[in-house]
Amino acid sequence: MSQSNHVVVHSLDGKIQKGTTGDFFPNRPLFHLLSSEGGKAVEITCSRVKAVFFVKDPAGDREREDKRGFLAAPGENAKGMKIAVRFVDGELVCGYTMAYSPGREGFFVVPADSASNNIRIYVVSAAAAEIGSGPGADALVQKHLTASRSK
Repeated sequence: MSQSNHVVVHSLDGKIQKGTTGDFFPNRPLFHLLSSEGGKAVEITCSRVKAVFFVKDPAGDREREDKRGFLAAPGENAKGMKIAVRFVDGELVCGYTMAYSPGREGFFVVPADSASNNIRIYVVSAAAAEIGSGPGADALVQKHLTASRSK
């Protein structure tokens, strides 16, 4: 197995699994996850996944509140163009991508919040309710934040 990455796998059914993987590749239908709790590696089928979060610390920081939106960030930088993803479960992810193309199975996002525990996120396109790129990313974030405030 190659180098292991700490990941948090969010499934479409709401299940969250933490562990490491050394065989995740975006063009493959499955990968293996060695749970943080030990035991045998389990097979993860990508079509059942919402997103794979590659993280700095598997435990995370429960006290930290993630910043939402882009915080006056540029439309494009060395990490790619702005992108916002609203998942079918309502979660919003904001960041930059070099690889988004409508119709692809998925793509990587580097979080806009550089202090986030997430290093990068692999988004499964089928799990997204809406995707906005470039200026559309800002519009999607504003729509989402406005809707959240009115609840």
